Amino acid sequence: MSGRTFTSPDDFNEQLAAWLPVANNRLSRSRRGRPNDLVSIDRAAMRGLPPVAPEVVLRNSVRLPRDYYVRAFSNDYSVDPTMIGRVVDVTASLDTVSVHHDGVLIAEHRRKWARQLTVTDPAHVARAAELRAQFQAQRARRPAVTPVVETASLARYDELFNVDLDSASSQWAVAS
Repeated sequence: MSGRTFTSPDDFNEQLAAWLPVANNRLSRSRRGRPNDLVSIDRAAMRGLPPVAPEVVLRNSVRLPRDYYVRAFSNDYSVDPTMIGRVVDVTASLDTVSVHHDGVLIAEHRRKWARQLTVTDPAHVARAAELRAQFQAQRARRPAVTPVVETASLARYDELFNVDLDSASSQWAVAS
């Protein structure tokens, strides 16, 4: 189905359902017949389906980065920023992308089928702003630390080397 675009699996299925009757009635030289006529031969050679349908899910464990977004299928989804630095479990199904930490749901988004999108929950942005304000307030409350540096009296060196600056200054006085 080249040249077509799809917005979701449902859109794909609708377009495929409209196209299959046309395609299956065409004569195929490589198959030496029409697909509608040959399907009974194919079905006779097939095995039965498994009793349980396979899961169509992406599972991934990642450490939540400082920008509090996780990536699933080329899209970025926001997560509660209080989980930054912790390992979270990302689960993406056909409909949703959910993020769990220790089995607790911390974010859930409707899955986007386009690529390279950023999906942001406004509650996550608000929480990030709160955390940022708290961090900046903590830094502002800290007193400025001035280092204590010991200083030695230079007169101690004069005593060690028996230097008398008062008599030396009279010797080297400049005549005016």
